[in-house]
Amino acid sequence: MLPSNKQRLQLRLSGESPVLWVTGWALLSMPVTELVLAHSAERGLVLLLPTRLYVVGGAASVLASFLLLAVMPVDTFKRFANRKLRLFSCREFTGTVSSLVSFVILCGLLYLGFNGSTDPLSNPLPLVFWTGFWVMFTVIQCLTGDLWRFLNPWQGPARLIRRLCRLPNSPVKLPQGLGYLPAIILFVCFAWFELIDIAPEDPGRLAIFILTFWLVNFIAVLMFGEQEWFKRGEPFSIFFRLIGAIAPFCRGREGEDRQAVYLCLPGRALTEFPALPISGMIFVLTTLGTVSYDGLSRTYFWLKAIGVNPLEYPGRSGVWVQNTSGMVAAVICLASLFAACVFLGSRGLRPGSFRQLAGRLVYSIIPISLVFHCAHYLTQILVNSQYLVLALNDPMASGLGLLGRDHFHVTTSFLSHLDSVSIIWGVQTTVIVIGHIVGIGIAHSIALSEFPGRHEAARSQCPLAALMVAYTVFGLWLLSTIAIG
Repeated sequence: MLPSNKQRLQLRLSGESPVLWVTGWALLSMPVTELVLAHSAERGLVLLLPTRLYVVGGAASVLASFLLLAVMPVDTFKRFANRKLRLFSCREFTGTVSSLVSFVILCGLLYLGFNGSTDPLSNPLPLVFWTGFWVMFTVIQCLTGDLWRFLNPWQGPARLIRRLCRLPNSPVKLPQGLGYLPAIILFVCFAWFELIDIAPEDPGRLAIFILTFWLVNFIAVLMFGEQEWFKRGEPFSIFFRLIGAIAPFCRGREGEDRQAVYLCLPGRALTEFPALPISGMIFVLTTLGTVSYDGLSRTYFWLKAIGVNPLEYPGRSGVWVQNTSGMVAAVICLASLFAACVFLGSRGLRPGSFRQLAGRLVYSIIPISLVFHCAHYLTQILVNSQYLVLALNDPMASGLGLLGRDHFHVTTSFLSHLDSVSIIWGVQTTVIVIGHIVGIGIAHSIALSEFPGRHEAARSQCPLAALMVAYTVFGLWLLSTIAIG
């Protein structure tokens, strides 16, 4: 039986683990390890390796990548960054049918949320939404590109309603002055529900939240049209579009109804995006700030700061005010640091370059937001995906056995052995470091397109590179800090 919140298990193991090679820069050793409860899945344990070795190694890797790019000849870098290989061409996909299928699946999950088992580990809705959609689907997006534009559950029903009722595509124009404010508000509501609400995994409570979220966005799509609302209003469409741009694939139009797919460097598409307005920058920084706060809020450091004894944790209902304030403060702090770094980097260079540079350099935050997401939720994927199989096998907890997995049992034993947890920690650490290195590369490419000389481009990035090195240290510290379940 795994320990409860009041019975934390801490084990020290000794021994040498395999060498971790991070993008050719860092060679790190792992002599001592620890096991504690995972950040996102109370049913799992996660390995904690020597903080100092990995912090130093990770920071050195990110710093080395910046120094290498700073001295690399501009022509060499551009030839390397712009290289792409054509894979195939295909007809453009409208996504109406796939969206309708997603809508039908969503309706089925909502029915199970309202009428199925009240156990979050037996009801498919919480497992599909939190583990399958928010965690696993996000990872898939960064490998395949933006699939959400074909799978979102709004455009298919909206197109069907417009066709049946002969409604105009966008009867009301979404005010340009709002920018990305609707998306910010909706994403903050989602983040608050996930991180601070007293029972976000309760099937009935989650079903009400999802239904409300769907209705708000569906009405907005009918009012403002798909193009504008998915571009500036619906937060998942914006988030997944940016995450999808990290994929090692890019697209180009070939004729009126065909497009070509190319193999390219991860994140290349982000370097071609136009500068975001201030509201767009705030949205991007909010996605990173909230997941960073989620990790911080589970540490003993945070519990001590808000005066909570981890052995007498009162539950979310007892600290929702502190957690709400902490989440807002985390986003404000990150946004302030980013703005300060870009301002210092652009100071003394081309006049009026701050707004333009900030609006483009914020794209370098996207891979960092992604890798924090992946590393933070890795143990949740490993544990809750097993519960998801059981829930789909018997969605109504009636002994149905749809998948023939009646004798399947959930195991977390792989989280309590040195070899397996060493691999988990290695993956988490490598992901964090590589994400920051990709961010450095994106920032360098953008800076070279904004400034004519290599020295000006490197100078403009120095403060932001320092922030990325510091954030690498912060991310690895979060992963290596004992946390509540």
